[in-house]
Amino acid sequence: MILRFGYVSMALALWEASPSRTCTFTNWKKLNEECRLEKLYELTEQNLRNTIRILHYNIAHEIEVYRMSSSLIPLAAHPEVEWEYIDPFRELFLEIGTLVKKHKLRVSFHPGQYTLFTSPQKHITANAIIDLTYHYRMLEAMGLHEDSTMNIHVGGAYGNKEAAIERFDHNFPKLDQNIRMRMTLENDDRTYTAEETLRVCERHGTPFVFDYHHHWANSVDTEFEDLLPRIFATWERTGLVPKFHLSSPKSEKLIRAHADYVDIDFAMPFIKALKAYGQSADIMIESKMKDQAALKIVEEVGKARGFKRIKGGTIEA
Repeated sequence: MILRFGYVSMALALWEASPSRTCTFTNWKKLNEECRLEKLYELTEQNLRNTIRILHYNIAHEIEVYRMSSSLIPLAAHPEVEWEYIDPFRELFLEIGTLVKKHKLRVSFHPGQYTLFTSPQKHITANAIIDLTYHYRMLEAMGLHEDSTMNIHVGGAYGNKEAAIERFDHNFPKLDQNIRMRMTLENDDRTYTAEETLRVCERHGTPFVFDYHHHWANSVDTEFEDLLPRIFATWERTGLVPKFHLSSPKSEKLIRAHADYVDIDFAMPFIKALKAYGQSADIMIESKMKDQAALKIVEEVGKARGFKRIKGGTIEA
């Protein structure tokens, strides 16, 4: 079996390579109309070109799993800012897609915490649809919309978890079907456990991204090993290798915060469980040191008995 490791958004080893440069809506409003568009164009081009730099870095280091920044296009999903962000940058979007396809990389998006479908407020659902449409349009422009995914959490409980899940079940199908088919759901560290999230995924035919750190912080009594057959089953319709998230606690007090690197002793029970299950998986490292943390955990796992590092970001087990 093969375990591929990746990281989120920023390659810290690269100089001045942020793919998330943006401006606030307040500062944008202070500009005149011409300067507003110039600012958006300038930031978007920088973000897309830096994404291309990061992809070349990943290719050079054989890191095949990467989460792109949700902030590639400044203010794209803001309800009061409407501008055409695809056509002016179509060549750059296509260059990103071509690199991903040529080198068989796996890329994804993870929209923010306010992109959710459990709120009793209709405008929150409407904004979630706008945000996910923005992400999907970028994947379309890259030519990656049939193979890439967008991941969100179930959302808040608002004092009544059962009612909130009912709202999710009602609101989630409001997404365009093409977008909904590219969605994944992830368990969180406070509200929706792995088993609760998995049940939602099974109802909607949505792949489940299991987060080991979140499960450790919010597990109730469920052993994650017992969930693996159901987790893997949610991915079957996609033809994609199941994806997992991995990080470790920052400290004994800050158990939900992510540490700079992944603690190998914290991670190995999870990694050994995947090996025992016997099917390949992709693992997104969500540590603060990003690419450096991903490369470090691969090096450490590769030294463990029964594991062999076969690429920069890949382990054979």
